[in-house]
Amino acid sequence: MSAPENTTTSTSIRGRGTRAAAQDDGRAGTRSAGRSPATTIIVTAVLAIVAIYFLVPVYWVIVNASKTTEDLFGTSGFWFGSSFHLFENLGAVLTSRNGIFGRWAVNSLIYSGVGSVLATYFAVAGGYALAKYRFRGRNLVFALVLGGVLVPGTATALPLFFLFSSVGLTNTYWSVLIPSLVSPFGLFLARIYAGAAIPDEVLEAGRIDGAGELRIFHALALRQLTPAIVTIVLFQFVGIWNNYFLPLVMLADEKLYPITLGLDNWRAQTDRLPEFYQLTVGGALLSVIPLAILILVLQRFWRGGLTEGSVKG
Repeated sequence: MSAPENTTTSTSIRGRGTRAAAQDDGRAGTRSAGRSPATTIIVTAVLAIVAIYFLVPVYWVIVNASKTTEDLFGTSGFWFGSSFHLFENLGAVLTSRNGIFGRWAVNSLIYSGVGSVLATYFAVAGGYALAKYRFRGRNLVFALVLGGVLVPGTATALPLFFLFSSVGLTNTYWSVLIPSLVSPFGLFLARIYAGAAIPDEVLEAGRIDGAGELRIFHALALRQLTPAIVTIVLFQFVGIWNNYFLPLVMLADEKLYPITLGLDNWRAQTDRLPEFYQLTVGGALLSVIPLAILILVLQRFWRGGLTEGSVKG
């Protein structure tokens, strides 16, 4: 190619880049022009208040987990005591009663990890089917799913207990795991996301190439649904990790308790043994750490999963 042609091509590329930048600046300017300073201040203030609302309990737990039992009741709950005993208190939590807290933590990881992964797979498969297949009763099924979203878990705990008791599965891992495999909200989110994020042309191309429906789902659809999958996993993991009422109803053996039920068991003993206050507070701090790590790692996928599926490309 000659030098004039190179110059012309470079000029054209620079011109397109300049026009694109000008368009981006124009859109940014339009967004900025439509937002008054007062609106920006109000939105920022509301977000700051919400952040404080959620961070203050975490701060309180960190502060009080570093105190002795005497300082816990003799000093302000929002400032440190006369001495710093955070690591000693956490060590006591991990070693109390032959390390029962570690057993509770493993149980919580089993319930939350296995439950969230399997529940997400079932929810995504069901949501994909509702979004991409036409069959009689599809809208009725989706309406029932929406109804399931509105039913709180506490309302179904006792019926589930009687059902599992009739088949002899109470006081087992299955009594907590099996109900955790159902996620109406996850199925609802997967259905909405799959309908917007997966073009029908992609599925038709897979069928033309001779791929079966399961292969299309696993090889093509799941890749497009990654943000939604991560979002459902996160919601389901946090929901199962924080679940209290279902394990309370189902479990009687302390060795099967998740962290939530174990900490409540310790709290119930504080009237007789005040040292359990520190074990409970320290255990609460340790129970927050896995959730904080999970949210920090998955937050960018979380944001994408909540917004990308709402607009077609």
